[in-house]
Formats: sequence, structure tokens, C-alpha cells
Amino acid sequence: MLFWGILGALIMRAIMIAAGAVLITKFSWIIYVFGTFLIATGIKMIVKREEEIHPENNPVVIWFKRLMPVTPEYRGEKFFVRENGMLMATPLFIVLLLVEFTDLIFAVDSIPAIFAVTTDPFIVYTSNVFAILGLRSLYFALAGVMDKFHYLKIGLGGVLAFVGIKMLLAHSPWKLDTLVSLGVIVMILATSMVMSLLRPKKVAIPKIVPKPS
Repeated sequence: MLFWGILGALIMRAIMIAAGAVLITKFSWIIYVFGTFLIATGIKMIVKREEEIHPENNPVVIWFKRLMPVTPEYRGEKFFVRENGMLMATPLFIVLLLVEFTDLIFAVDSIPAIFAVTTDPFIVYTSNVFAILGLRSLYFALAGVMDKFHYLKIGLGGVLAFVGIKMLLAHSPWKLDTLVSLGVIVMILATSMVMSLLRPKKVAIPKIVPKPS
């Protein structure tokens, strides 16, 4: 699943980076649109509380189930099967579809952020490739420690907002130097991680109700 998810992510990001590079080349003012979008996204990440996820209510899942029938159970590692003469998707393909859609949402945030550092499409794409390939190796390690760094989401929101501000100041006398920007980003992420360790997330302890005798 990770293999196919990464392959799809690399293809989608190549398309989006190419489109972003063309837009920035032809319309220099588009950088202000990217900057405003990143600020809004960062603020949303900071203030929005975590919600319980219900994949079956995802619009993408609902749309795909209307397009093609889905088997009630997995069929090994197959994405599609033919049963009773009818081609059907398996729940595994639904998972892959959600993985790709989620990466598409992240790409909408991360690609404009990289363009704040450089507008060279080659550097933008190769940095995405290395990040995605590295994430595959670190996936299980990151999944195990994410609960410990519960303030990291706020830190990432702060990073996006800061990068958005940097993009808005790109053509002004207050343009921020790349090294200064990297220092601020490292400081924000380090602070969020340290705060997570100093103030661990409280785990709700279920109350034990005694049974009536």
C-alpha cells in the first residue's frame, strides 16, 4: 500500500509542481495567493481541534461507491476482482484512493511552501521525492511517536503561517533571508516538540462503576 501510495504521490506532485512553476513564471502575483492560502491553512491547523475520522462518510468514498460496486471484504492484495461477471473494486483500493486523496490535500499546502524557498522546479520536485521516500522508511517510527508530540500539529501550523508571511514579503524591502527563515522554522518545530515532552498529553482514565450487589 505504501509503495502504490508513494508512486501515485510522486506522479501527482510532478503535475502540481509543473503547474505551479508555470503559474509563478507567468503571473508573479500568484505568490501572494499562495502566501495567503498558507497563512489561512496554518491558522486553521492551530485552532482546529482533532475530530474522530469516519472514512465511510468521506465524499471521495461515497462518490466512488456510486461509480463502481465494492466487495464487502478484502480479496488479498487485489484492488479489483470480477465476481458473477461484474468488475468490482475491493476495500483495499478504497484505502489506496483515500491515501492518494490525503496526499493531494497535503501537496496543496506543501508545494506552495517550497516555492517560498526556491522557484526551481527541479529542486522543488527532487526535495519532494526525497521527503516522500524518506517518509516510507520512517513511517512506522513516526506512527509510534506522534502521540508523544501532540503539540507538533500547532508547530506545523505556525510553520505554514510563517512561510505564508515570508511569501507575502518576497518582493518587499522586508524580504526574509533563507537562513533566517530556516532558523525560525527549526525553532518553531523544536519548541513544539519540547513543549510536548514537558506537558504530556493527558490520557482519560475510564471510570469503573461498581456493580450492584
